[in-house]
Amino acid sequence: MHTLLVLTVEGLVQGSIYAAVALALVLIWRATKVINFAQGAMAMFTTYVAWLAIQHGLSYWAAFGIALICGFALGAVVERVLVRPVETASPFNVVILTLGLYLFLEAIAPMIFGGSVRSFPPAFAITGLELGKVQVPLSGFDLFTFGCVAGALLLLTLLFKRTNLGLRMRASAFSPEVSRLLGIRVGRMLTTGWALAAGLGALAGVLIAPTSLLQPTYMDEAFIFGFTGAILGGLESPWGSVVGGLAIGVVLTFVGYLSPDLETFAGLIILTAILMLRPRGLFSRQRERRV
Repeated sequence: MHTLLVLTVEGLVQGSIYAAVALALVLIWRATKVINFAQGAMAMFTTYVAWLAIQHGLSYWAAFGIALICGFALGAVVERVLVRPVETASPFNVVILTLGLYLFLEAIAPMIFGGSVRSFPPAFAITGLELGKVQVPLSGFDLFTFGCVAGALLLLTLLFKRTNLGLRMRASAFSPEVSRLLGIRVGRMLTTGWALAAGLGALAGVLIAPTSLLQPTYMDEAFIFGFTGAILGGLESPWGSVVGGLAIGVVLTFVGYLSPDLETFAGLIILTAILMLRPRGLFSRQRERRV
């Protein structure tokens, strides 16, 4: 029973990271109708910037804020400089562009920050909490991670359901021509969507860095499993993506307990199954959305 509890908690903690990545993918999908395959690489790059800030004597919280700001800025620059010229072309052009950006960032990161494996300090202790004489398989940093993901989910839900900005972003993604006729600045909305998604991705990068060695490819696995969680929950559903990310984390933790070599294979099986059986995801509405 104790092993079951420990594995479940570990899975939920790991799944919360995947949920953060999934939320970033859902955000950019709902705002721009694009899947950014460079999301993980962009998060890695901004995490390196935060690490560099810490090396120069800044506090963790200052570096945390710098990572988020750099994420927003990087997302906006990518949309304005790279995506904007091809946004009216085939969607495959943007997919190929993001894959190229992914390769570029992972190639240039070791040139700028060095290729050595680095450690990233956590905001709080990563050892289990003690309640009296009982050791709880949850650390202060785990609780911080849960809080960040829950806060991001709440803000994302409020953005799209309770604000005019979220409505304009969704309208720009679904029907840019009609949105322009209604006076919506579609270009600004797309830039905002990329910036917010990159900022959320930067949050995921900083959260996973303390429990994973910092290197140019450290976000690849998190992106793959986060993408699987987003597909599982549905790219239209922020809540579904969080549930999907948590579910992927729990399942892969139990699979890894049996054999660590099977984790990636299990993730591929889940992704293939959901695409074949319910490509819209478990929580997406079946009817067509209309703006």
